[in-house]
Amino acid sequence: MKRIDIYYGGEHYSVGGRLFEDLRQEVQSGLATGTHWLEVNDGEGMMRTAYLLLTAGVPLAIVPIPDEIPGRGADAVWSDGGPPVLE
Repeated sequence: MKRIDIYYGGEHYSVGGRLFEDLRQEVQSGLATGTHWLEVNDGEGMMRTAYLLLTAGVPLAIVPIPDEIPGRGADAVWSDGGPPVLE
């Protein structure tokens, strides 16, 4: 996996060097305790460490970004406005 993108408070962050399932479990366990500080990367190029306070009711999306999509080239056509569907 290349990285995991995180969308929080309308902003984009990322996490590298972690398994998606481990991060998902950390978020779920942290929310079960009420609040949790999640360490992420902020910025592009020169990364800075940021901490997101996770609490109930705060929208959060974690999106795994693979190294590449198997079976599809860089010129794949997105006819419906979404990503190519792997069959």
